[in-house]
Amino acid sequence: MKKLNVKKDDTVVVISGKDKGKQGKVLTAFPAEERVVVQGANMVTRHRKPRKQGEAGGRIEHEGTINASNVMLVCPKCGKATRVGHAMDGDKKVRVCKKCGKNID
Repeated sequence: MKKLNVKKDDTVVVISGKDKGKQGKVLTAFPAEERVVVQGANMVTRHRKPRKQGEAGGRIEHEGTINASNVMLVCPKCGKATRVGHAMDGDKKVRVCKKCGKNID
């Protein structure tokens, strides 16, 4: 199992691709595939046929996955996009902001 530096509900900024510069919350993370779904980024269109009575069909937009290396965590303390470091807080391993040094978790 691979580890990611971002988790669900983290705020991230997209650093490459068509949505470069967009900021959003991580909705889901897939560590095995090294991919994340970011709110409002990488919008893809699905053509849906109505399956039930009264259900709407048509083109439905939703977020697609982005490679985890193309997003960077935004520190909640200093508000800047930062790399993630790791440190020990007692007997627990925590994520640390590389810019301000504060605990992210």
